[in-house]
Amino acid sequence: MNSVNKAKERLRKYPLLLTECRAPAGVYAKCIVEKSNLAKDDCLPEFRKFKSCLVQAAAKNKTKL
Repeated sequence: MNSVNKAKERLRKYPLLLTECRAPAGVYAKCIVEKSNLAKDDCLPEFRKFKSCLVQAAAKNKTKL
């Protein structure tokens, strides 16, 4: 049961992480929406920036993704 509680605690922090990364998330979302025929790796640079921001925000908030 302890692992379930830890997972719930991590999930409670996700909105905070997304708030901290709203700019890269917006750029990534815009890239996806603008593509009429999305293919693999079309928005890879934007995704990598978003992911990097999430990892940094998670470390700053002492949690993991």
